[in-house]
Amino acid sequence: MGRKISVIALVVLGVFIFWGLTYAQEWKPSKPITIIVPWPAGGSTDLTVRILASEMEKVLGQRIAVVNTPGATGAIGMRNAWEAPRDGYTWTSNSDTSMINLPVLDLLKVTHREWIQWYVLFAPSIIGVTPDYPAKDVTELVKIMKEKPGQVAVSSAGVGSSGHTALEVFKKATGVNVRHVPFAGGYPAVVAAVSGEVNVVMQLSMEQADMVRAKKLRPLANTGLQALNISGYGEIPSVTKWYPKFPLTGSHFGLMVPKDTPKEVVTAISKAFDVAAKSAAIKKFADEKAVFETNLKEAEAMTMAEKTASIVTWIMYESGAAKISPAQFNIPKAAD
Repeated sequence: MGRKISVIALVVLGVFIFWGLTYAQEWKPSKPITIIVPWPAGGSTDLTVRILASEMEKVLGQRIAVVNTPGATGAIGMRNAWEAPRDGYTWTSNSDTSMINLPVLDLLKVTHREWIQWYVLFAPSIIGVTPDYPAKDVTELVKIMKEKPGQVAVSSAGVGSSGHTALEVFKKATGVNVRHVPFAGGYPAVVAAVSGEVNVVMQLSMEQADMVRAKKLRPLANTGLQALNISGYGEIPSVTKWYPKFPLTGSHFGLMVPKDTPKEVVTAISKAFDVAAKSAAIKKFADEKAVFETNLKEAEAMTMAEKTASIVTWIMYESGAAKISPAQFNIPKAAD
């Protein structure tokens, strides 16, 4: 009997030790977390992460502060996040497109493979013009661009940004030559189009949705593979209606931390992210900003990033916008 009691006691002790180790491996932040946004306030990244952070706070039990650190097409903020202590208290937020382009633009040596990523939304670009612009559809826009090579001004959030990438894809698909006008963020780029400073803007749907509803911008097409619905406005056709081989172009938005971040921190982020991605707040935001909900975590997000990299980095390089060949980073080129 005594021997049985000893065995039971050892089993119970083992269970308690296991529970203790498991509990010890669960990361609970003991102070506020900072998310560095490498773009100005009001752009797609900033808008997305503020909603996401407010939902993740509820799960993690700590305040999450969003700090805007724009400059160098997002490289300054991303570098600051990369150089921060790997203790789980500094994250960054960006689009996959912008993050992926930084190395080939020679702005940051850190590739997308060095970040653990989580993506909550996908935004296609909208090919938008001012209400009085003569082009009534994509065919007419291309005709004007070809008749006036290098004269039609198209704004973007900066070299290598989502809007710039969409423009380069558009140029390759249509054979047009335009004047690219970069700004320090998505919001300024859209405002430039609304004010008539530029003729066309190809920034993301969430940055243009409110202006479309207000009829201050007129959408011709979206760069997704299906029609995009903007509540309060209606459907915007896919550019594939005119160019069937036009590749999926847009950006996924979410969070990143360096891949050597402690595993328990990554696990905690994934759990909180999963709850936030399924929240009513994200669903409402997706409807308001005309974007698609998604929930890509860690390995799934990396798979998507690899696919995006094989398209956007080569387009940027072949257009002359990128200084370094993607081949130097072992990024394969997607089949045409």
